Amino acid sequence: MSDLDQRKNLKFPLRVPRPKVRAKIERVAFFGSADVDPEHPLYREVFAVARHLAYHGKIIVNGGGPGVMAAATEGAIAGGGQTVAVTFYPQDMPEFEGRFYKNIVDKEIKTANYIERMFGLMDESDAFICFQGGTGTLSEWATAWLLAHLYYGNHKPLILYGEFWHDLMDVVIDQFFISEKEQKVYKIVKNQEELIEALADFEVELKARLEE
Repeated sequence: MSDLDQRKNLKFPLRVPRPKVRAKIERVAFFGSADVDPEHPLYREVFAVARHLAYHGKIIVNGGGPGVMAAATEGAIAGGGQTVAVTFYPQDMPEFEGRFYKNIVDKEIKTANYIERMFGLMDESDAFICFQGGTGTLSEWATAWLLAHLYYGNHKPLILYGEFWHDLMDVVIDQFFISEKEQKVYKIVKNQEELIEALADFEVELKARLEE
């Protein structure tokens, strides 16, 4: 079956993710490595963050795979919250993790290919948290950052979780043509406490600019 044929039967048609039009952050997407197991410190950290956010009413969104995605779902369940997965069932893509049978969510949105999955994650969420990951995480981070640049003023905020992001962003800002506005759409945090503060700051900012 072709991508076009699959798309006719799927819930998420191909479209560019929409801008932020609500002042409140209700749905938070988790991006990060699919290759960490439950004993890895990153897995436990993601679980704790998702549990806290879910307990405080946030809907947790992820790609339905293993690793960080599964940790986000498990944390949300532990916090009594709701979960959404935007998924893609790949063919002929041996390096893509695909759907993880243990990542059981309240709502699954199936897409036809990787790009639709990524766009779906962007569209279904009000804010994004990028943890440590691989090339897939880099593509999600770059796309979320680009959309924030394109929709600046109606953009969705981006949180980069981990002190390593400082080194990475220093190189990017030094070597690429990055404007000051593009540096205002994200915050780098080192732990859960700073993440909670960053989300609260973003919500204040959203309320101010969307209710003007």
